[in-house]
Amino acid sequence: MDTRTLRNYLHLAETLHFGRASELCHISPSALSRNIKQLEEELGVTLLYRDNRSVSLSHEGKLFQQYARDALSQWDATRQRLLSEAEELHGEISVYCSVTASYSFLYDILNRFRQRFPAVEIKLHTGDPDHAIQHILSDKEDIAIAARPDHIPNELAFNEVGISPLLFIAPLEANFDVPKKAAQWADAPMILSEEGVSRQRVNAWFQQQQIAPKIYAQVAGNEAIVSMVSLGFGIGVVPQIVLENSPLADRVKVLDVQPQLAPYHIGLFALNRKLRHPLIQAFWSVLDQ
Repeated sequence: MDTRTLRNYLHLAETLHFGRASELCHISPSALSRNIKQLEEELGVTLLYRDNRSVSLSHEGKLFQQYARDALSQWDATRQRLLSEAEELHGEISVYCSVTASYSFLYDILNRFRQRFPAVEIKLHTGDPDHAIQHILSDKEDIAIAARPDHIPNELAFNEVGISPLLFIAPLEANFDVPKKAAQWADAPMILSEEGVSRQRVNAWFQQQQIAPKIYAQVAGNEAIVSMVSLGFGIGVVPQIVLENSPLADRVKVLDVQPQLAPYHIGLFALNRKLRHPLIQAFWSVLDQ
C-alpha cells in the first residue's frame, strides 16, 4: 500500500507551510501541491485554504487530518503484526521532550531501545515541556517526557523515570536572600513559567503563604528562567535537573525556602489506546529493564 499521500497531507496540515512540509516529505513544493490537489479532487472537498501568504485547514480538512492519523496508526499496527514473525520491529516512533530531558533521561532510554530494536526509527522533537501532554492528547506525538500533573486525563498512561526537586534560585552575586516575611516576598521580583506543573505549584505555594507575588517575567522554558536569574533579574523556580545541566548553574544559588515545593515526578506519557501498538509497547518495556 502507498501511504505517502496521507503522510504528506499530515505534514502539510501540521506545518501549514508548503516549503517546510515539502522538506519533511522529501519532494518539491509544486509536487506536494499537485499531490494535495489530486487528493481534494478524489474526495470532492476543499481540504486547505491557501493564498500567497498563508495556508489554513477547512472544516473538512480537519476531519480528514484525524482520519489520516487514525488510518496511518492502524496501518502501522497491522504492518507490525505482519512483521512479528521476523522477530524484528520496523517503523518509527515520534518522541517529544525538553532539551534537558533529551540528555538527562532520554539518552539512556534510547541507548537501550536501540540495542534491542535497531530497525525502529526515532523521530525526536524538542520544545517546551509544558506542551508535552497536549501533544500526546492531540495525537501529534506518540510518546512525551514531562512532569506528572496532579491530575492526569483518563486517556493517558504514565510511566515514571525519575524525580526532581523544584527549587527557588537567586542570582549568585546580587543581594538576593531568602525573604523572611510576607512583605519581603511580595517585593521580590519573581521569574516564573508561563504555565504547567511548576507554575501551578508556585501559585499554590504563594496562596498558602497568603502572599501576592511580584511577577517580573513569565517565561516559556525552564532553561530561560535560569538565564534570567543569573543576570540578576529576580528569583526563579526551576526543577533541580534543569539547574544541574545548565551552563549557568555556577551563576545562581539555591535558596533554602520552607516549606519546600513538591518535587517533579518525571516520566513517559502516551495514549492508553496506543499502548497496544507493538512499537509503543516495545518502547514502554525498555523502562522495566
